[in-house]
Amino acid sequence: MSFGKLYGLPDNPRTISILVAAKHNDLDLELVKTAANSSAEFNSGAEFRKVSPQGKIPAFEGANGYTLTEAIAIAIYVTSQNEKTTLLGKTKQDYASIVRWLSFANGELLPRFGGWYRPLLGLEPYNKKTVDEGAKAALNTIAVLEAHLTANTYLVGERITLADIFTAALLTRTFATVLDKAWRSANPATTRWYNTIINQAAFKAVVANPVFAEEVIKYTAPKKEEKPKAAPAAEAPKPAAEAPKPKHPLEALGKPTLPIDEWKRQYSNEDTRTVAMPWFWQNYNPEEYSLWKVDYKYDDELKLTFMANNLVGGFHARLEASRKYLFGCQAVFGVNYDCVIRGVFLVRGQESAPAFDVAPDWESYTFEKLDHNDPATRKYIEDLWAWDTPLVIGEKTLENVDGHVFK
Repeated sequence: MSFGKLYGLPDNPRTISILVAAKHNDLDLELVKTAANSSAEFNSGAEFRKVSPQGKIPAFEGANGYTLTEAIAIAIYVTSQNEKTTLLGKTKQDYASIVRWLSFANGELLPRFGGWYRPLLGLEPYNKKTVDEGAKAALNTIAVLEAHLTANTYLVGERITLADIFTAALLTRTFATVLDKAWRSANPATTRWYNTIINQAAFKAVVANPVFAEEVIKYTAPKKEEKPKAAPAAEAPKPAAEAPKPKHPLEALGKPTLPIDEWKRQYSNEDTRTVAMPWFWQNYNPEEYSLWKVDYKYDDELKLTFMANNLVGGFHARLEASRKYLFGCQAVFGVNYDCVIRGVFLVRGQESAPAFDVAPDWESYTFEKLDHNDPATRKYIEDLWAWDTPLVIGEKTLENVDGHVFK
């Protein structure tokens, strides 16, 4: 029987900490993939706000209706379900020390390292001076951990506790991005401790292959478009009257008999497999719409799964001008350093280019028109839109780890 639902993302450090704690207690905790953006459509919805009033993750909803937010509170609650657990210590002093390290990891370590690696990943605006100062602050903070672990095997007592699980989970992205080989060599105590924790069976059940950065990731500035040189002032023509804003080319097709927004409501509000997809096939009009397989061309260049997911999110953001004419899902399948991006879109009209060329990076994807009458193709579309089926490529089976819905 399910203990409850955890709203979060599989590569989110705070989400990982709770999932590992649940594994230690053999609790069946369902992960509901939920964006970290509190202003996202799902996060802003009334139903999720009942669970998480601020729309943030992680958030917990028990099978008994009990709801809880804040990572530390959820981790402690999940761990405490086993009355014989040793993860919360043996004494009140142990428990207080565990909470101390939880607070340190959540309030000191993670924010400081996030200030270092998030701009490098393009998740926040990049400023070299700010990033360099953030790196210095982060390294000074983790030095506290190194000093403690030089004299202690674990953070509290002589065995693994929730403090170790929680702190190691919050450092997974840090080790994957900025705590490189040189740092690990210079900080053997923290490195030894981290390897010990992530190789526990419960941890590996959640994060099978934690990533270690060989070098600190480098910031790559976005390419700037060259602006045409202005003509000399003397030769500048008189400004013409402002031309009317061009209409989207798909507007010429007129209004379809079935507005795409009606399908988006079905998909958002109904169970995908049992209600939404049967409705879709019953109402789909191939004369007004077409279905397209939209895959990333350069899978061999993809590295970390969360970075691949950021790539998809950026692509979808740049499709905004075509939102009235598109619906689709693109997912990341696989594991770090062995992942792919696959997707299926519903497009107004019979051509892909008019809908997708509003995004500058649309040429980084392949577009293959799909035959909705083919049973295998129908299954593929349903699998991509239902988010519940792994992808099989040759002899490899790749799990769905993340993705975005464009609606």
